[in-house]
Amino acid sequence: MIKTDILIIGAGPTGLFAVFEAGLLKLKCHILDALPQAGGQLSELYPKKPIYDIPGFPEVLAGDLVDNLMEQIKQFEPGFTLGERAETIEKQEDGTFIVTSNKGKRFHAPVVAIAGGLGSFEPRKPLIEDIEFYENKGIKYFIKNPEKFRDKRVVISGGGDSALDWSIFLSNVASEVTLIHRRNEFRGALDSVEKVQELKNAGKIKMITPGEVVGLNGAEHLESVDVDIEGAHRNIPTDYFIPLFGLTPKLGPIANWGLEIEKNAIKVNNALDYQTNIPGIFAIGDVNTYPGKLKLILCGFHEATLMCQAAYQIINPGKKYVMKYTTVSGVDGFDGTRKEAPKAVVKAIT
Repeated sequence: MIKTDILIIGAGPTGLFAVFEAGLLKLKCHILDALPQAGGQLSELYPKKPIYDIPGFPEVLAGDLVDNLMEQIKQFEPGFTLGERAETIEKQEDGTFIVTSNKGKRFHAPVVAIAGGLGSFEPRKPLIEDIEFYENKGIKYFIKNPEKFRDKRVVISGGGDSALDWSIFLSNVASEVTLIHRRNEFRGALDSVEKVQELKNAGKIKMITPGEVVGLNGAEHLESVDVDIEGAHRNIPTDYFIPLFGLTPKLGPIANWGLEIEKNAIKVNNALDYQTNIPGIFAIGDVNTYPGKLKLILCGFHEATLMCQAAYQIINPGKKYVMKYTTVSGVDGFDGTRKEAPKAVVKAIT
């Protein structure tokens, strides 16, 4: 049994920042996430893509933001259980909770904060025969490490931002990039569409529109794809096929915890502390919903901050917390470190 003050379900940016805010309040956290590494969508889906709306960062790569958050919370020594999914929750007589993972590990905490982003993601797979056989043998639904495609032949299928952006990026990595879309029109940022057009004209991207990948070939590894081009068939040799048709988010077992759900999101009281309909269980970040909700990382940071204040009151009933600015109070880590601004020196000038 792992005991902690706040059990955070979800190791995305909102969950990670909640550790920092909890640490300022002397509250210990343990993070549980189904993914094998911290970072949530940022690590799993687009670690190399830039983010432009994080305060104080004109531009930061998603993976770098995760690294910075991990460095920021290191002093508060959070526990991590990765690669395990929160399966069940039981409320105890004293109001605390026991959460059990799909691998049988148990966690005991007075406060549970669900920061699971949009839930678990499943790629929308094209309906192609034997597609499962080629998964991890040439078919990729996510691009985590672009260097994997260095000097390889790549076929990308899709008509949205992901297909456009990765075609642009891989045009400088892969030996050959072919972009296939079943329509002539793309639904993406105008500058991305124009850039792909420019790269096509320069011969750095091959484009097939309208077209659709309908078959896969190869004995042990993907060797080529069959493409339907307005009724005509064409075989394209390739090392990788990357269908980017979007993702389907699912709440998973959390949907059966008795929480109030609206459109695959958890309803919370945003007027106060982002608590759910079950006292002691909070939902922060993209996983929650309320009037005026914006699914932005910076909004998740705000929600995590207020959640921790409410968690403090649950864990320390009747005890008043006096908020102090970190520039004044400094930050005392659980690891014995202390960060503080240099103190002013009073000295006469003669």
